[in-house]
Amino acid sequence: MIAGLKAVLKRHWPALRLRTILFGTLLFTAALPGAGALFLRVYENTLVRQTEAELIAQGAVLVATAQALWPGAAPGSTDPRPYRPEGSTIDLRTTKVLDERPPALPRTHAPDPQAMAMARRLHPILAATARTTLASLQLLDGNGVILVGHQAGGSYAALPEVAAALHGRVGTVLRTNGAYRQRYAFEWLSRASSLRIHHVRPIIVEGRVVGVLLQSRSPRALFRGLYEDRGKILLGIGLIFLVLLGLTGLLSRGIARPIEALGDATRGVANGTGSVPDAPVTAAIEIRALFENFRAMAAAIDRRSHYLRDFAASVSHEFKTPLAGISGAIELFEDHGATMTPQERERFLGNIKADASRLSQLVTRLLDLARADMAQADPDVAVDALAVIRQVTDAQGGGDFRVLIEPGEAAPVAVQASTVEAVVTTLLENARQAGASEATIGIERRGDTLEIAVTDNGRGIAPADAERIFEPFFTTRRAAGGTGLGLAISMSLLRAGGGGLMLDPEASGTRFVVVLPVARGIPPP
Repeated sequence: MIAGLKAVLKRHWPALRLRTILFGTLLFTAALPGAGALFLRVYENTLVRQTEAELIAQGAVLVATAQALWPGAAPGSTDPRPYRPEGSTIDLRTTKVLDERPPALPRTHAPDPQAMAMARRLHPILAATARTTLASLQLLDGNGVILVGHQAGGSYAALPEVAAALHGRVGTVLRTNGAYRQRYAFEWLSRASSLRIHHVRPIIVEGRVVGVLLQSRSPRALFRGLYEDRGKILLGIGLIFLVLLGLTGLLSRGIARPIEALGDATRGVANGTGSVPDAPVTAAIEIRALFENFRAMAAAIDRRSHYLRDFAASVSHEFKTPLAGISGAIELFEDHGATMTPQERERFLGNIKADASRLSQLVTRLLDLARADMAQADPDVAVDALAVIRQVTDAQGGGDFRVLIEPGEAAPVAVQASTVEAVVTTLLENARQAGASEATIGIERRGDTLEIAVTDNGRGIAPADAERIFEPFFTTRRAAGGTGLGLAISMSLLRAGGGGLMLDPEASGTRFVVVLPVARGIPPP
C-alpha cells in the first residue's frame, strides 16, 4: 500500500522551483501556531478561562458584599482565609462536561431569616451586576434554598457543585447549555459554544457557611472573539506575511540564486564555453563551499582533458614511428623481396622485430600507467618502508652498481608496499642507465610525512630537461629503448596514495625526493 502511494505521488508530484518550496515551507511553519490555536482549541480554551476568571472576580466582590451585609456581622467576621489569587481550574480538553443543570427541587427547609434579610439588601446589587455582565446570579442560603434569582424558592442542595460550596469549597464546572442553537455556519468548530460555565462560591461568616452564590454564563464565542480581535489578527497576519517575504528573499539570495548561477555555470562548463563565477556575497557558507568545490572540480576536469588530449597526441606519435618503420619494411619486402640478399633481408627483419618489440613495450608501460592512474588509496594500510627499500637494494645492487642506505628516523607509511617498491626500483634503474656507479638512499621523517631521497653520482639531468622529466613519453634514451613512462607511472602511483615525487635541482648529480604519508595512529616524532 505504501509503495503504491509512493508511486502515485511520484507520478503526480508537481515540479516546483526552490523559491516556491522555501516560501511554502515558511508559510506552513508560520501558519502552524494559528492552526494549532484553532484546531487544538488553544485560543478557545483561553477564552473559556477568561470567562471563568471574570466570574471568579465578580463572585469574589459579590460574596464579600454579602458577608458585609450579613445581619449582625462584626468587622473582621468575613472570610478568614489568607490572601491568595485564584486561578482557572477548567480546561476544554480535560474537564468533564456535565449534563444541563436540572430544575430546582422542592425545598425541605424554610429559608433562613437572616439570609433572607441579607438577600433583600443584596438583590439590587445583583440585579445591576447581571444587567451589565449578562451572567445568571442566584443567591442560596446555608441549606441550598434559592433566595434570589431564577427558580427562587426551590432547592439546589443536591447539585454536586452546590453541595461542595455548602462545605466551604469554591468550584467551577462545565455543563451543557440546553438553550443553545447554532447561528453560524462554522460554529461547529467551537466546542465551547454549546457549554455554560457554572461557578459557585460559599458565603462564610464567622467561620460558618451561611449561603452560596451561584453564577453561570456562556463563554465568549470563538468566532466573536476572533471578530473582536480582527484588527490585531489581521495586523499580525500582515506582519507575518511581510516577514515571510523578507525571509524568502533572503533565502533566495542565499540559496536559490547561487544554485541557479551554479547551474548556468555547469551548463557552460559542459559545453566548454563557460567558467565558474565567484560565489555571491549573500550566499550561504555551504553554497560558497559548493562553488569552490565545483571550481576545483572544473579545474581538475580541464587539466584531465588537456592531459588526455596531450596523452593521445603523444601515444599517436610514439606508435606512429615504429608502425611507419614496420610498414616501410613490408613495402620493401613486397617490392624487392625477391632481389634482396640474405644480409639485407636479415637487416630488415631485425628492424621489424625491434619496432614490434618497442610497440609491445609501449603497450605494457601504457597498461602500467593506466593502472597507476586508476589506483585507489587505502588509508588504513601501514607499510614498513625501510624493509621494502632493503629488498629493492638487494635486488638492484651488485656488479658495477652499488646502493647504500642511510637510515634515519623511519615510520610506517600509508601506501602499498608495491608502490614503494615500484618507485624506488624505477629511480635506481634510471640511475644505472644514466651511467651512475653508486646510489644513496636517505630516509627522514618530517612531521606527518616520510621523505625518501635517492641520490646518484651519474651525469645528472640537463636544466632544459629537468622541467619535462615527469611528462609522459619524455625520454633522452629513446634510441636505447626508453619509453619515457617510468617517472610518469611513479608520479601517478604516489599521487593516488597521497604522496609526491620531486627533483632537487640544486643537488650534485641527480637527487629525487619521494614524499610518503605516515600511517594513521603513528605519534609525531
